[in-house]
Amino acid sequence: MFQIRVHGRGGQGVVTATEMLSVAAFEEGRHAQAFPSFGSERTGAPVVAFCRIDDKEIRLREPIMEPDALIIQDPTLLHQIDVFAGLKQDGYVLLNTHHSFETLGLSDILKERKAERFCTLPATELGLKHVGRPIPNVPLIAGFAALSGTIKLESVIKAINEKFSGKVAEGNIAAATESYYLVKEKIKGGAHA
Repeated sequence: MFQIRVHGRGGQGVVTATEMLSVAAFEEGRHAQAFPSFGSERTGAPVVAFCRIDDKEIRLREPIMEPDALIIQDPTLLHQIDVFAGLKQDGYVLLNTHHSFETLGLSDILKERKAERFCTLPATELGLKHVGRPIPNVPLIAGFAALSGTIKLESVIKAINEKFSGKVAEGNIAAATESYYLVKEKIKGGAHA
């Protein structure tokens, strides 16, 4: 079973991101579940959502404490909560920022880990560029597909088309596609950039 924890703030599409990840997995004939964990449920408040993907039925229902992957939609959370808590030693991390892990003072988290599994992506800027709104969720799930190989870009695009239509779908597909290939390029260059 592959377990993903998504950290963000209310209004950034955290819950939608995990739902779309699960839909993408379903598109590939896999089992998946997505569910949120809310605190104060207001715009700007920290939000966590979870997604599990497996080739067999998923019976677990509790929050993910030891994720295989983290998607961090808001870098301001890095100094508020321990977003890396429980991350498996060989886990993946995709962080929404144009800064490097080193620039953000996160070199310690990279020690004794596979650097190619850590990547940054300016997802908010990509959302603005393609959709006209600073929502990082769709660029991040496509970037996650590129980073982890857990789901395919084509499945992410199908999930986008199920969730959105018209120009919003087109913009999100453009953002997802650009994100996917940006992360692929970063992986070739050694990631954690």
